[in-house]
Amino acid sequence: MVALSYIGPVEDPHRFKRSRTVAAYLGLTPRRFQSGETDRAGAISRAGDPAMRTLLYEAACVVLRRCSRPSPLQEWGRALIERLGSKRAMVAVARKLAVILHHMWRDGTPFQWGARAAIA
Repeated sequence: MVALSYIGPVEDPHRFKRSRTVAAYLGLTPRRFQSGETDRAGAISRAGDPAMRTLLYEAACVVLRRCSRPSPLQEWGRALIERLGSKRAMVAVARKLAVILHHMWRDGTPFQWGARAAIA
């Protein structure tokens, strides 16, 4: 469901030069507050399609809470839960899913459950 819904907001995978920029387009990256010497990251920007953001967040919840089959993405997300807390880790995994989906769509690579995601 998430992969099919992902096609609508992104439209053409080649319009993004890097896969990381899709996460910013969907509003899953932190806002920057900069003034003089102050530079801090805030909450996510919430730019883009809110329905797609919700679907990615729900997919991240499933990956971290419901999947019994281990994966590198799940291990990474669980380590983030220990450090950052549950909600921030879910958003980080949702961002990672958006980047992975774009990379797979652009390159035409098939999904491999146990493969390590080398995408930032």
